[in-house]
Amino acid sequence: MAENNKTNAVVIADNNDFANWLIELKEKYLSQRLQAACKINISMLEFYWNLGQDIVVKNYANTYGSAFYKKLSQGLQHELPNVRGFSPTNLKYITYFYKLYSPILENRPQHADDFNPTSKSIENQKDTYYIQNRPHAADNFNKQILFSIPWDHHRRIIDKCKDDVNKAIFFVKKTLENNWSRDVLLNWLDTDLYERDGKAITNFRATLPSVQGDLAQQITKDPYHFDFLNLREKHDERELEDQLIKNVTRFLLELGKGFSYMGRQFRLSVGSQEFFPDLLFYNTNIHAYVVIELKAQTFQPSFLGQLSFYVSAINNQFKTEGDNPTIGLLICKEKDNVVAKYALDAYNQPIGISEYQLSQLFPKDFKSSLPTIEELESGLKN
Repeated sequence: MAENNKTNAVVIADNNDFANWLIELKEKYLSQRLQAACKINISMLEFYWNLGQDIVVKNYANTYGSAFYKKLSQGLQHELPNVRGFSPTNLKYITYFYKLYSPILENRPQHADDFNPTSKSIENQKDTYYIQNRPHAADNFNKQILFSIPWDHHRRIIDKCKDDVNKAIFFVKKTLENNWSRDVLLNWLDTDLYERDGKAITNFRATLPSVQGDLAQQITKDPYHFDFLNLREKHDERELEDQLIKNVTRFLLELGKGFSYMGRQFRLSVGSQEFFPDLLFYNTNIHAYVVIELKAQTFQPSFLGQLSFYVSAINNQFKTEGDNPTIGLLICKEKDNVVAKYALDAYNQPIGISEYQLSQLFPKDFKSSLPTIEELESGLKN
């Protein structure tokens, strides 16, 4: 009898349908558990929101003085002894949570109209254009988005962004979009990602449909940080390109989500001639090719002619019906934003202009002694 049971067990274990069913049950269980956890998180954040609203609207903190949060904590823990999250510290975070986002979600639905540039931006024409050209973090923001990330993430965002609601919303959206863990979020909060994201000078909104133009703007940065490169102070485009390809994984992280590397010095045959754009990528978020030209010098309007030609060639030779128009991105050592803006007005193709910054250079006395490729070639010829 025992032997028959053992035989039956072997038959069941060897049955592919049974094994596949077990995998299906596991996936369903994990999916349901995740959905349940998300629902619990949403319900908890809704409660926190309403609690913060009561504290702020009824002015309890000022009414009861400095002991208010301690008294409220003791009262809630007495009434709900098995529930966590009612420490005085967490209750203060709950109040910050409501104060930070309520002007966006309850009082000012058109928050972008209230965006105030800094006094420097008003005084400086290029910075004024810079702010007008950027997407607003509060666009399309709602409670569903706000309540979709864990509370511990919110606390970290509040720590870093309590005085800047646009920055806070930016990181809420990025966390949701990229499924960042708490540690990954903390790493990004300690960078200037918000200050750089979507800030390139572009003509995307004038040359692309509104939705695609906004998405294209969001994949840009200004400046790009190439601090993972080791370059001489007087580096050229070839050296910059070599280092970026050598560190292509880091480069893709800096470019952002959705970029796939297609090639370097990508061969384009046009008529009887061949051309080689520096770098070609495909972005799966905007479903478009992105051709990048690198210039280790100050921006000149003439640079855009070459890039515009490459954009046209990619559109004609590689773009399919399922692809959106190809985007050109010029990354140069530095630029004057007003000159860049005027130069873009002459083009009807989507093109962006950004700078790059380096923080790791060879020691000054060492890098200055290294010749460029051109200097080596000249020396060999002589």
